[in-house]
Amino acid sequence: MTAPTTTPPPAAAPAGPDGVVLGDGTTVRSRAGARWRRVRWLVAVAILLGIGVLAALLPAPTRSATALAPDNPRDNGAMALAEVLRDQGVRIDYVRSVGAAADAAEAGRTLLVTSDWLLSDAQTSALAGTDADLVLLDPSFLLDRVVPGLTTGWSGGTQPAPVAASCPDPDATAAGTVSATGAGVVPTGEAAPAGTTLCFPVPGTSPQASLYSASEVDGRRVTVLGDAGLITNARITDEGNAALALRALGRNADLVWYVPSADDLGADGTSTGPGLGDLLPPVARVLLIQALVVVLALGLWRGRRLGRVVAERLPVVVRPAETTRGRARLYRTSRSYGHAAASLRAGTAARLARRLGVPRSAGAADVVVAVARAAGRDETDVRDLLYGPPPTSDAGLEHLARRLDQLESEVHPT
Repeated sequence: MTAPTTTPPPAAAPAGPDGVVLGDGTTVRSRAGARWRRVRWLVAVAILLGIGVLAALLPAPTRSATALAPDNPRDNGAMALAEVLRDQGVRIDYVRSVGAAADAAEAGRTLLVTSDWLLSDAQTSALAGTDADLVLLDPSFLLDRVVPGLTTGWSGGTQPAPVAASCPDPDATAAGTVSATGAGVVPTGEAAPAGTTLCFPVPGTSPQASLYSASEVDGRRVTVLGDAGLITNARITDEGNAALALRALGRNADLVWYVPSADDLGADGTSTGPGLGDLLPPVARVLLIQALVVVLALGLWRGRRLGRVVAERLPVVVRPAETTRGRARLYRTSRSYGHAAASLRAGTAARLARRLGVPRSAGAADVVVAVARAAGRDETDVRDLLYGPPPTSDAGLEHLARRLDQLESEVHPT
């Protein structure tokens, strides 16, 4: 009895000099590259989300570039005036919507409106109906609502120039002279309405316009500065601009500083509660933009072209008839009547040209002439058959195939 022989397990196949693992033909580098290609888009998304989280954790900017804003340190901002007012004990509530301004403008406070020409009629009425003292910068429509008998002038210089007060108003007298320009305000009648003082007359205007007016209307003070640039950082230190602005805005301990914004599109001036934008964190817009960028990048990545066609030896032999049927089924499934008709016409034209000895460099017109002469047909009929519009249905494609087959049967070598 012969003892059975035990075949030892095969030893691990040694790696070749180039690091190829003989079992599957891969290398460490190729495996790592394949893994990286599978996870690289996840890494990209994680990096972008990390940047968004980092932006969310960073403190919000304390300065802006909004014109006439109390947090804008640029020449067109009013941060210098706001800082001095705070040093004098004035509490400033900076708002960007009519609803917030109307809610905060209570009696005993001052409401500064830096502009009103973008406001709707309902928003203008909401601001005019507050109980706070008003300071209007270069008003357009709001002045007629709050001080009947005054309106905006339509003349004035373009460059700031010193203008003397020429009135007994204490604030204007303390300023003495201001460096300002603008259309100013004018009375709608022969004289200013009762309780209104006009100061700083604009030279060369008729009727006479004034750059400053102070009115007592319905128990509140309405002050008009005809030049909004008077309070900017670039000009607040000119002449008596600072004195006039500080006295006008610092009359009360609370100041509501309203700068209109482009997204304040409410139909009325009342507050309807926080909107979706107010409930989202400050970085929500940044994260949304980042998400859109990621989606766009993924779309470009996934929709990129696959590159040129590369010939590859098939592992099995496929009969030409099978590939023809497969392509035909694809055309039929996608209803690509034009592609199918183009294939039929191209094949017919190539065979007819070869049969008639037409050179391969010949154009479509030469092929049409040769085929029409050989088949005894009209050239227009042959041109429509070989190069006409594509069919739009299965029946049309079938009809075209029969006509092409008939034409091919009619052409014989000459």
